Amino acid sequence: MLITVLKSKIHRVPVTHTELDYEGSCAIDLEYLEKTGIKPNEQIHIYNLNNGERLITYAFEAERGSKIISMNGAAALKASVGDLVIIAAYGLIEENETINPKILNV
Repeated sequence: MLITVLKSKIHRVPVTHTELDYEGSCAIDLEYLEKTGIKPNEQIHIYNLNNGERLITYAFEAERGSKIISMNGAAALKASVGDLVIIAAYGLIEENETINPKILNV
């Protein structure tokens, strides 16, 4: 049987931009993506620590070293600049396998 487990997490990162008039997604500094193994266009879950909002969208690259976390489209309504969020990606493994998630504490 397959189970869903945490694969990657960017922990307590501040939202730097919100862009309502944009295709829905989340732009993430390329360094953050590389450190956690989150791929462009991969499904991500975002948990807002300031207001409790939770959403599912997809990741795309922001400029390397920019520290950008941009909530775009409908996701822009779920966060404000400065809110702290957790960005998580999950994967499927066999229940007898183990995985060591890549976690980036910002």
